Amino acid sequence: MNVRRSPRPSRRLISTAAVAGTTVLGLTVLSACGSSAADGKNSDGKLDVVASFYPMQYLAEQIGGDHVAVTNLTEPGQEPHDLEVSAKQRGQLEEADVAVYLKGLQPSVDEAISQSGIGAKVDAATLTELEKHGSEVGGHADEHDHDHGGEEGTDPHIWLDPVKYAEVAEGVGKALEKADPDHAAEYKKNTATLVEKLDGLNKKYEAGLKSTDSKVFITTHAAFGYLAERYGLTEEAISGLDPESEPSAARVKDLQKMAKADGVTTVFYETLVSDRTAKTLAGDTGLKTAVLDPIEGITEKSQGDDYIAVMESNLAALQKALGTK
Repeated sequence: MNVRRSPRPSRRLISTAAVAGTTVLGLTVLSACGSSAADGKNSDGKLDVVASFYPMQYLAEQIGGDHVAVTNLTEPGQEPHDLEVSAKQRGQLEEADVAVYLKGLQPSVDEAISQSGIGAKVDAATLTELEKHGSEVGGHADEHDHDHGGEEGTDPHIWLDPVKYAEVAEGVGKALEKADPDHAAEYKKNTATLVEKLDGLNKKYEAGLKSTDSKVFITTHAAFGYLAERYGLTEEAISGLDPESEPSAARVKDLQKMAKADGVTTVFYETLVSDRTAKTLAGDTGLKTAVLDPIEGITEKSQGDDYIAVMESNLAALQKALGTK
């Protein structure tokens, strides 16, 4: 039985004023006092920044450059959603000048940062507009949505949309400027350079996914909702927003039908989560498997050594699976 889809809703446009407003909102978490956090720099004279997981680390390092020392709370290869902040890491937070995190992704981090005395708490979720995505994104809503984020069904995977990630980068840049005004000009310059790179990445995705044989792709969990919406695709997720959730038998049966109806060739799995479910579904339907990396961490298995490289690898994987014209 063919599965019919309702027309894909038009993408909500975010005005420049709205972006500026969210940036200001995100920066309200900074210390209200006028003293500079730079006064508390480490022994190397650098600003101590704690990042919650890799996408936040990447922003801090790219923007901060030589003037920051960045500590990542999530070890390479560790699934960020499962992180439990240790006593040692809580101590690192207390000594840091700035914390950059994404509220709603890692509950243990949210709690630790809220209880810390750190002056500059930069929540990436306040620097762009978050949306609600479920097991299928870009087409009709699915009944298998999962609670994952600050609000029910809110999708935290904003870094997989280069446009939203650039908005977050601008907010992080402003936060570092405020925390360390002595190097504000360099932070501003580095932010502009990074935003330009992300704009270039966005253009590559627009051109690379404009004409494909199929617009539907299957993933192990719904991490690519923003990416799918940005580039006119539909993500079908075996599980919902929670990577550890198990799909129902009905969901698997629906995916088998959808794969046939939509010309799906590939089931994507990710580097930090077991590929067992993806391979089972692929085997039952005669499909291929391949990696589509949500870039929650960089490991030896990553198809690139940084965010940009892995995103370019993801684009190539999508083009191959969807069939570029």
